[in-house]
Amino acid sequence: MADQHNKVQQEIDRLYKQHFGKMVASLLRFSKDIDLDTAEDLVQDAFTAALSHWERQLPDKPAAWIYSVCRNKALNKLRDDKKLLRLHQAPEPEDAAMTFSADFPDDEQLRLLFACAHPDLAPKVQVVITLKYVVNFKVATIANLLGMTIDGVDKLLLRARQKIKEEKILLVTPAPEAMTQRLPIVHKIIYLIFNEGHTSAEGKALLREELCEEALILNKAILDSHMGNNDSSALYALMLFNAARFKARFDEDGELLDLEQQDRSLWNEDLIRLGTHYFNLSKGTQLSSYHIEAYIAYLHSTASSFAKTDWKMIAQLYRQLLPNPFVALNYAIALYYAGERDSAFEKLSALQRSAFMNNYYLLNATLGKLYMQEGDHVQAAAYFSKTLTQTRSSAEANYIRKMLSKLNL
Repeated sequence: MADQHNKVQQEIDRLYKQHFGKMVASLLRFSKDIDLDTAEDLVQDAFTAALSHWERQLPDKPAAWIYSVCRNKALNKLRDDKKLLRLHQAPEPEDAAMTFSADFPDDEQLRLLFACAHPDLAPKVQVVITLKYVVNFKVATIANLLGMTIDGVDKLLLRARQKIKEEKILLVTPAPEAMTQRLPIVHKIIYLIFNEGHTSAEGKALLREELCEEALILNKAILDSHMGNNDSSALYALMLFNAARFKARFDEDGELLDLEQQDRSLWNEDLIRLGTHYFNLSKGTQLSSYHIEAYIAYLHSTASSFAKTDWKMIAQLYRQLLPNPFVALNYAIALYYAGERDSAFEKLSALQRSAFMNNYYLLNATLGKLYMQEGDHVQAAAYFSKTLTQTRSSAEANYIRKMLSKLNL
């Protein structure tokens, strides 16, 4: 009995993590009479029902079971509220026949992204609700990705829920021409999904390849459709260049390696060539941040060694992406390795005056590493120790401890 209970709990935890947000987003698309609070309650009720029913026997298709229960609860809610007739008489065919499936193929996932990128919501709100309800990121993860506080994200979500409810904003898949207008926000979301996969903010796994793969699949779906543009190609190239280096980021014991320590023979040349192909396809009259970041990633991926990397060009490219605190950090690093030591530390010092950045683990980890290279091990130890109190990643914490052990104190 205990084994069955544990098995059920593990399965529900897995499904909750993978599908909760998608279910909420689908309910919002299902009917404009279902607001965010109601959608979350209905999905939560479906999972609670699963917990009690599955104690006897797990269904053959657990995800499909929960989706079916969730849909039925939504229909019952609309019937109780006497709004079911309106659902079936909706003037737009798509509104009345929203798909509500456990399968969620890639195009369905993509439609959810476009649905949440609603123009009646501010751009940042569009990004946050999509990361929360479609991608199912935790609030802390969203805050880390966007340079916000957890409280700030919570308040933004609260305001978004109120606006969607009061104005009855229906998060449905837009018409083709409107999808093109929403593409910049969808690009941003895909970019953030990949970033979280590339350097996960918390937990044991610093690299979450399944998120990176999801971002690549979503972006490829855009490229394969009529919607893809030069920005889509540049973003795809950027992700491919970064994905090419995945296998070299950790040693045989699973310990994190710096870029200069990586075995470049492990870099995936096929992905680098494919990234170069899409980078060339992205060229046009308009230059986006994805083009600049892709060029930076290209320079890293094609450099024969860390020392021979074109750091001066990389610094110039980062400068074009300013102002942005995360970019400013990378700009300072590039300046340091380009030989502009004083300018680099000046930029890092300026970043420390920002309350958010002063508590950002990568800034303090960078300062620790650079002071270590400068031979100031006392300062290095102080910054590394500060980093240990800030990072939520086990892999990064292990890396910092290893760096501390190398200091001569």
